[in-house]
Amino acid sequence: MRQLARVVVALAAGVAALSVAGPAHAQQLSELFRKVSPSVVLVRTVERGVSPEPSAGLTTIPGLGSGVLISADGKIMTAAHVVQTADKVGVQFQDGKIYPAHVVASSLRADVALLQLDQFPIALAPARLGNSDSLDVGDEVIVIGAPYGLGHSLTVGHISGRIASGGIVSGAPMELIQTDAAINMGNSGGPMFNMNGEVVGIVSRILTQSGGFEGLGFAIPSNVAQRVLLTARSFWSGIDFVMLQDTLAQVFNVPQPAGLLVQQVAAGSPGAQLGVRAGAVRMQVGTQQVLGGGDIVLGVGGIDITPNGASLEQIQNYLSGLRAGDSIRVNVLRGGKIVKLAGPLRAR
Repeated sequence: MRQLARVVVALAAGVAALSVAGPAHAQQLSELFRKVSPSVVLVRTVERGVSPEPSAGLTTIPGLGSGVLISADGKIMTAAHVVQTADKVGVQFQDGKIYPAHVVASSLRADVALLQLDQFPIALAPARLGNSDSLDVGDEVIVIGAPYGLGHSLTVGHISGRIASGGIVSGAPMELIQTDAAINMGNSGGPMFNMNGEVVGIVSRILTQSGGFEGLGFAIPSNVAQRVLLTARSFWSGIDFVMLQDTLAQVFNVPQPAGLLVQQVAAGSPGAQLGVRAGAVRMQVGTQQVLGGGDIVLGVGGIDITPNGASLEQIQNYLSGLRAGDSIRVNVLRGGKIVKLAGPLRAR
């Protein structure tokens, strides 16, 4: 009986501890959200794309993502796929006001981009960038963003894994952070915070069969984002493309092992200034839907496109080393002929 009594007392103490820990943890999350939420923004874009209606041709398409303010002079990190081909970018703060911005650095391979506000509120509350290398599987994290347009929405989860992608970006290995914190459309580019309120990741993508969140979300580590955007200052071309190699290269009559089929080009971007042409016709190639009719990039700065993206890192390094006034040289396949494009890089 005494042993049973001790067990009952122990169980009661455990339940009491849990009842105290629950509200305490919720209070910690609430305080953390209030602390970091002012640094989180909605990223609204406008770009041109091919209308679903064949007769409509090109049309204006609005886009939505998330981002995080990282400096008092108006720099914002987001996902590259949110802004890569945007004609216009607006950043919406917690007060609902939208301020114009432009892209200053971007890496499609790392899926991170850096925006600069052209105008911004007098009082800014930038977030602190943390050391993503210190993350361990099981660590608790929060994600704040705009899933389906619901601004400043909080989800909570853990680090589920750290995945090496096998690629090299800005001279170092590429890595992804896996999390079970809920991520949906509109979260892309938003921050992942540790429990100290530091940004440790930029939300990138999910793995899904239903189209919604299924427990497999991925973020780009903050250390990768800093290296790619702040140290290397990865060149933003304003171009989105599809790699053509093997059978696809043969289908499009590419006169070398690989090329980049241009999909979209942002207005006013270096790609647009050079005269690179975007695709305008929807095509089904095997299981892949692409936009045809645009240029196929064969080489940049004397560096040929090679299969499996092996030359893309070299090309990115070349472009990132250019300064305003330097000449950009791009060879494209257009209408079955090789066309050489060249022009000075303009300051942004």
